[in-house]
Amino acid sequence: MDFEQRHSYPPIHLDTLPERAYHLPRMSTKEEAERIELLQGTLDLLILRTLAPGRAHGHAIAKTIERHSEDVLQVEQGSLYPALHRLIKRGWISADKGTSENNRRANFYRLTAKGRRQLHIEATRWEKLVRAIASVLKPAREGSV
Repeated sequence: MDFEQRHSYPPIHLDTLPERAYHLPRMSTKEEAERIELLQGTLDLLILRTLAPGRAHGHAIAKTIERHSEDVLQVEQGSLYPALHRLIKRGWISADKGTSENNRRANFYRLTAKGRRQLHIEATRWEKLVRAIASVLKPAREGSV
C-alpha cells in the first residue's frame, strides 16, 4: 500500500503562478480543481534541493521530487523546464549535455556556487513560512480561535 492509498490524498501537480498573478485562476475541470497552485519559487526551491547532491537531468529531477514526496508532488514538464531555464538565467544552476541512463541525449543540471547560497536562503525562508502557517493553524491555546 502506497502513501496515497494510506492517506487518500490526491497527488499535487506542481505548477506555479505567473510572477504577476496575485490570485488563483478559475478552475474549470475536475482535474484543474484538484491542482494546487504553489507560491512562485516553491518549485525552484525543490529543484535546487534535488540538485544539492549532484547533477541530474530533467526527468530524474521530476522523479526524485515525486519519490521523495511519496508521489504526492508531481512535477509537470510544462512547469519543470521553464523553471530550469529560469534558474539557469539567474545563475543558480548550469546545464551540460550528456547521455542519460537510457542512452539518450539529455541536459544535465547542477547547482552553481550561487545556487548553493540561494538554496540556503530559500530553505530558511520556507522553514520560516511553514512555522508561521503552522502557528496560525494550531494556535498555542486551542481555545483562542
